[in-house]
Amino acid sequence: MQDVQEEKKLSFDTVEIMNMIPHRYPFLLVDRITECVPGKYSKGYKNLSMNEEFFQGHFPGNPVMPGVLQIEAMAQCSAPILYTMDEYKNKLTLFAGVDNVRFKGIVRPGDRLEMEIELLKLKGPICKCHGVGYVDGKVVVEADMTLAMK
Repeated sequence: MQDVQEEKKLSFDTVEIMNMIPHRYPFLLVDRITECVPGKYSKGYKNLSMNEEFFQGHFPGNPVMPGVLQIEAMAQCSAPILYTMDEYKNKLTLFAGVDNVRFKGIVRPGDRLEMEIELLKLKGPICKCHGVGYVDGKVVVEADMTLAMK
């Protein structure tokens, strides 16, 4: 019988996330990583309140989370996939590209943007990830992200 080794699933709170990535308020866009398997995938969320600075001007009377910030939140959620691997600890992750972006819903104050990120390809300092964002179980954003570790 073959031994099936269970993957170690990690989780990180806000302080631990801030130890991995340089982002700080108001640009820290992930509150918790609920599940992460190094080199494979991560899941996390951002709780949105009317106190988010971007809601004040986007749009007055009809607050909507900007799509570019939804993508940034998914990129931040992807960081632990690599930062939990020894060869990528203490590196800076930078956007190298975003493809196949689809916005399928609106993210508003009071919503919880849940994110699932899958590592598709890793070659040296470059990786490709697929991210999906959900609100109440419905897909609101999807994108393929290329990230470079520096």
